[in-house]
Amino acid sequence: MIYKNVLLTGAAGLLGTVLRRRLAPQVAKLRSTDIADMADPAANEELVKADLGDLSAAQKLVDGMDAIVHFGGLSKETDFGSICRVNIAGFQSLYEAAHLAGVKRIVFASSVHAIGFYDQTEVIDAHAPTRPDSNYGIAKVFGEGLAQLYWDKFGLETVSIRIGSCEAKPSNRRHLLSWLSFDDMCQIVERSLTVPRVKHTIIYGASRNSATFWDNRYAAHIGYRPQDSADDYRNEILAADPLPDREDVVNRFQGGIFTRWNMLPQSTEEPTG
Repeated sequence: MIYKNVLLTGAAGLLGTVLRRRLAPQVAKLRSTDIADMADPAANEELVKADLGDLSAAQKLVDGMDAIVHFGGLSKETDFGSICRVNIAGFQSLYEAAHLAGVKRIVFASSVHAIGFYDQTEVIDAHAPTRPDSNYGIAKVFGEGLAQLYWDKFGLETVSIRIGSCEAKPSNRRHLLSWLSFDDMCQIVERSLTVPRVKHTIIYGASRNSATFWDNRYAAHIGYRPQDSADDYRNEILAADPLPDREDVVNRFQGGIFTRWNMLPQSTEEPTG
């Protein structure tokens, strides 16, 4: 990696916990933060409990950091007021603090839900217009827009990872196209902190599944080479769901359950699923 001091947000979450273990051995200093409690820091890891929505707190968090891996914020669909306060206003605070502190690069956990209303029969690339499927998805679209602004205006680089369904193993038919393994997720983050020049790059986060919704041609410079595949679970998944309802939006759109109209107060699916 080309960055010595890295801030990891959302470090108490499922994916953040995985990233803590992978990033710590590769950097000089890892500062892990979350609004929730964390434990068992690595020798070179600093644990900081903080609210990113507080600009002064964000400024303290980014002080001395070269890069940020941002996996923080509300991780499920909920009311727009909560999403706006945490995932939109909080994210803007982080970017402004990073800019003022001279941070060089941010790796942003965007999501399939920024483009969730594309049909599952379509294959899209990073130049396709956004089609958010939820309040959560709207916040991811905002985040990608903010990343573009801070690159164009201030030269702060970002890799926005439109994470598919990042779970220990795929569990439904849609995941056969959208699954991202933990190891492949970590590889994207590591590559995003290694490539010398990224500007603002949008990359789709999926493993080496034989079927896919996404074309990563515009992120080829990241050098991501997925190693895992949902195909290993295909027979098990198809046997569990032999006759899917093709009229159900979960089986029609790339955003899956997030495209349902009434899913508040929160989804039972993982945020990136």
